[in-house]
This record gives sequence, C-alpha cells and structure tokens, in this order.
Amino acid sequence: MKRLIYIGLLCIGAMMALTACINDDYTTSPTDLLTFSTDTVTFDTVVTKQGTPTKQFVVYNHSKKQVSISSIKIAGNENGKFFMNVDGVKGEEFHDVDIRGGDSIYVFVECRVNEATTQEPIEVKDQIEFVTNGVMQRVVLQAWGQDVIPIHGDTIYEDMVMTAVRPYVIYDTLVVAAGATLSIDPGAQLLFHKGGALRVYGRLDAVGTAEKNIVMRGDRLDHVVGDISFDIMSGQWGGVIFGYGSYDNEMAYVVMKGSEIGMHCSSTDPSQRTLHMFNCVLHNSSTSVLTTLNARVEAEGTEFSNSADGVVHFIGGNIHMINCTFANYYLFSAISEPIVNVWKEHVTEQVMPLTCYLDNCIIYGLAGDINAGVLDDYDVYLRNCLLKADGEDDAHFINCVWKGDPLFYTVREDYIFDYRLHNESGAIGRGDRSLCPDHARYDRYGNDRLARDGIDLGAYVWVPEAE
Repeated sequence: MKRLIYIGLLCIGAMMALTACINDDYTTSPTDLLTFSTDTVTFDTVVTKQGTPTKQFVVYNHSKKQVSISSIKIAGNENGKFFMNVDGVKGEEFHDVDIRGGDSIYVFVECRVNEATTQEPIEVKDQIEFVTNGVMQRVVLQAWGQDVIPIHGDTIYEDMVMTAVRPYVIYDTLVVAAGATLSIDPGAQLLFHKGGALRVYGRLDAVGTAEKNIVMRGDRLDHVVGDISFDIMSGQWGGVIFGYGSYDNEMAYVVMKGSEIGMHCSSTDPSQRTLHMFNCVLHNSSTSVLTTLNARVEAEGTEFSNSADGVVHFIGGNIHMINCTFANYYLFSAISEPIVNVWKEHVTEQVMPLTCYLDNCIIYGLAGDINAGVLDDYDVYLRNCLLKADGEDDAHFINCVWKGDPLFYTVREDYIFDYRLHNESGAIGRGDRSLCPDHARYDRYGNDRLARDGIDLGAYVWVPEAE
C-alpha cells in the first residue's frame, strides 16, 4: 500500500513539474518577434479564374513566453485575391492569435487570379501582415495568372483558326466535324482540362515552326512538388483522335505531352494519307503515344517517347517513319509491352494488311524493341536502325546497329527526358542519306542532318559537346 502511495506521489510530482515548464505568461517585448519558414510564398502560373493549389508556411514563436498576435490580415490587391487559413480556420483577418512559447502555427494560402485579357501572364502580389506587440512583420504573396480562351465541348462545323494570342483551355471534347478544317498557328497553346480531348473527323492543319512550336498539353501549369513540373505527368487529359474519313492532316513542330491515350488514327482507306508529322514530339502517355488502325501515317524527325504500354502500335495500313526516335523511359509504372508493336492482317477481320518502313530510326529504352520475333511473313522493314537487342541483319533488318546505345541525354531519376545524342553515341553517322528526303534535312532544333558525310540516326542531329 505504501508503495502505491509513493508511486502516485511521483506521478503527481512529474505532472506538476511538466506543467511548470509551460509558461502561460505573455511577452510584451517588441524584441520577441515572430519567425517564418519563408519570407515569400510563390505560386506557379495558373489559368485565370481558376484557383491555385494550396501552399503553406509556418509561424514560429521562439520566445519562452506566449505571444499574442494582435492582427493577421491580407493587405489587399487589384489583379486577384488571396485567401488564407490560420491554424485550421478560414478568414480574411484574425485577431488575438496566441502561440505558446516554443510553439508554432500553420498558415495556408490560396489565390484566385482575375481575368485581364492580356497575352502575357499577369502578376498578382500581396502580403500578409502580422502585428505583434506593436511591431508589423510581413510575408510576401506572389502568383501569376494566364488569361485563356475557354472552349466547352464545342463542335467546329466551319473552318476555324486558333491563334497564338492567348492559350486555349479545352474542357470536355472539341470536335472538328467532317468538311471543316481546324488550323492552328505557330506558337499556339492548347491546354486540355482533365478529360478534355480533340476529335477530328474533318481536317487538322497544325503547322508550327522551330522558333514557335505548337503545344498540346494539360492545363496544370504549376508544379507537382518543389521544382518538379506537371510536364512529367501522364494522364492529365484525353488525347487526339483522327476518326474514319479524316485525311490529309498535317502536323509540324507540334509538342504533345501528358495525355491518357496519346494519338489515335483510324481509316478505312490506307491508300489516302491520314496524317503526316514533321519534327513533332509525342511524349508521355498512360497507354501509348501513337496507335494506328488501317491508316496511312508518315513522319520525319519525330520523337515518340514514354508510355506505360508500347510507345507505338501499328495495326494494319501503311506506315513510313524516317529519322524518328522511339524511346521508352516511362516513370510511373512498369512498362508492359515492347516499344514498337506491329500487327498484321489476321489479328481481326477488320484489320487490313500492314506495310511498315522504319528508316534511320532509333528504338531504345526500358523495354523490348519490337514485338514480332520473326518477320518472315510481315511487310515490316527496319533499314539503318539502332536497336538495343542483340541480333543480326536479314531481309527485314537491313544495315542495322545491333546492341547499340544512343547515349541519350535522358536521366530518368532526375526527371530529365532529353533524347538528343551525347558524344560517342552509337547512332552518329550510321544512317543512309538516300533514305532522308530533302524536306527533312533539318531537325527540330534547326540542325542540318546533311551537314556531315554521315547522317545520324533518330530525330535529333548530334551536336558535338565540348570536352
């Protein structure tokens, strides 16, 4: 019994000692200032009239005594409005907020940027003012908003031009009806909201330049975390679909990235060209970046890269790819299929025979090169291509570089996906000049494929690096 009483007294004494360590007195000294985890809260560019992601910072009281913050408020701004939440409570202004000695509170901030009908992003700047013991301290708030032209589930029945004046944000699916042409000017940006897509039954004429690429991507312009941009994320929007009856589509200097299904081309007449691509980039899809069905598709100098399934699927039709790069370093899941997938006519009754030529191309990455082990009964030909596999030339693999390494600039663990060539690349000078047409002599960066005796494989001309 005495032992129980003794233990009880010890517990009470410990609790009293712990309580004594907490000083409930308030400091009134103007030298006992707050400290902040940051002096500036910066938001990435967002679409105007849409809210930003939430950011946070911490307010510390390093004094031994409690501090009472007599006022916390947002000063006010003209181009937009910031919203805050102080330790779990929303409001525009707070009074008599206490922080115990050695403790801290969280402040959460969001911003909504007003529309301003300008081409360039507009800056919204403000500050949160903290008044403690008569001393004012400030945390700067900074955001940028991009004015856009919103498109909500429209169908284009007559010819239309999209300009580079302001980006377009496409909600739902934008449809180009049969008989109509959608022309996209150099430098235009098409930002697709989650689930947004472009479906073409008429014709698409998207021709950019080396200086002014056309961009198709998701509408998240901010960062996933830290300095990691949403550019690395797949599955942000639907994709581009060329339906039956859509022919003579032209794409040049188009950068398309971050989609769910990539680009689909379907046709019932492979003698007519469905799509021609020149110096484009189709990058980062949750499935494949390009799937064709009975279509005639041609491309020069184009990069097809990064997907959870095969990078490309050619199912029937006529395919001709010249100086293209097919690469897969997909980040978000295991890769389920080879990089290039070719399917001949007997897959289904609806699939027509396939004729496919890959010339001066690179096929390389974290998956197998091509799905068919033997191409004896396929009209598929790889001429002067670099492959990761160990093999030998035959009637379908002609002058190929086996067990090659293109030495890409890509560093997957650092989120760098750059498919240009380092010095000593196995793709340098291994191409056949006669397979490259004159109109494809310059790559996407303006480098001349024909400037040296040998032509480089893949979409990008090797530029010597300084030692």
